[in-house]
Amino acid sequence: MKPLVPLALTCLLAATACSSTESSSTAADTVPARLGQSDGAAAAPEVTVPDAYTSVVVNVSGDATAPFLGTDGRYHVAYDLQLTNTSGVVPATLDRLEVVDAERPNDAVATFEGDELVKEGCDYGDCNRLRNLAARPADDTTIPPQEGRILFVDYAFDSIDDVPRQVLHHLFVQAAAGPPAQEPSAVDYLAAPYVIDSFEPKVVGPPLEGRSWVALNGCCEPGFPHRSSPAPFNGRLVNGQRFAIDWKRMNDEGAFFEGDPNTNEHYVDYGADVLAVADATVVTTLDGMEANQPGVLPANDPKQRDSLTVENVDGNHIVLDLGDGTYAFYAHLQAGSLKVKEGDVVTRGQQLAALGNTGNANASHLHFHLMDGPSVLGSNGLPFVIDTFDFAGAVEPQQLLDTDDYLSGTFNGGLLDEAEGRRDQSPLLLDVVDFPSS
Repeated sequence: MKPLVPLALTCLLAATACSSTESSSTAADTVPARLGQSDGAAAAPEVTVPDAYTSVVVNVSGDATAPFLGTDGRYHVAYDLQLTNTSGVVPATLDRLEVVDAERPNDAVATFEGDELVKEGCDYGDCNRLRNLAARPADDTTIPPQEGRILFVDYAFDSIDDVPRQVLHHLFVQAAAGPPAQEPSAVDYLAAPYVIDSFEPKVVGPPLEGRSWVALNGCCEPGFPHRSSPAPFNGRLVNGQRFAIDWKRMNDEGAFFEGDPNTNEHYVDYGADVLAVADATVVTTLDGMEANQPGVLPANDPKQRDSLTVENVDGNHIVLDLGDGTYAFYAHLQAGSLKVKEGDVVTRGQQLAALGNTGNANASHLHFHLMDGPSVLGSNGLPFVIDTFDFAGAVEPQQLLDTDDYLSGTFNGGLLDEAEGRRDQSPLLLDVVDFPSS
């Protein structure tokens, strides 16, 4: 089984150059052409690179991002690249991509090659980052003429002082070396300047309370649903769920349910209070969708999939305006539990609704993320940190992959003897955390 809820938007959509010796060696001293910044990357120093014919065009999907501190003590950066082979006749094969410091382009921050790009049979881990449009794993590293791919890029730094203000992307490809080319040649070049340190991640409070909450489908694993969720909305590829977390609760024995798994009320988290993470204004709500049968994903059920729309795929939900262009999204809420309406002003810690199993979900959980606009589908996700929680350990990924659609089993084997207090960090994939209780 893939971990908890396969991406709602993806399921809905499925249902409905210079030579290689020249580019790298002359990047710092060739008479340059000036590259503009990626959209949204404001106030960055101007970046210069040598002129080059670049048959594979590179664009960053989304606006500027920011490093966030994870529970591993490292500062994480995550985004997507769109690679387009503009040649009409010559295929392009991606051999390697290096992320480099824009001020020191010979210094690689991260490198992606080999199995990291494509590896058959790899369900999770640092693999299969190269995806077809939109987001299914590519069969190989070749991009046919006039086609595109997505590359999931993420890397981490030990210290915030190590994070460069801006990066470039150094492509090593077998591709058309010039407009007349009829066969691929080895070329490499710098492209796509991108600001990765343009703002501070939003600090929010806990969206839930109590012990033993598992960060299912958290950042930034390529093999898990939220990371693999770019989708075409409003004329562009967006990924509102890149930093999203599906929160699901265990009991003291490490089980997600007690008794009959076909009953929503038997799941430990069902009906839990969902809380405002900050003082905010309610922008949008949806209520009235009935609970799903546990173990059944509507997008995979012929009897239910046609009822999913872009409006209801996330079930009963709430969008909050946190100010400064940041919005919080809560999804899959229990029908009739919403305690707020559009225009209401809420305060941090206020109960908003009850955790449920609605929309495109196969089990109860709270889907939570921040985004850069009020549109659930048309906005990009934003990194965030939670100001207070205890880190209690982590669930082994293979356990989630091996379990059934009800999430049967116990998952507490990776818990610490004593939970550790954390401040202003973001829980990572499959972390187990304890939130303060009221």
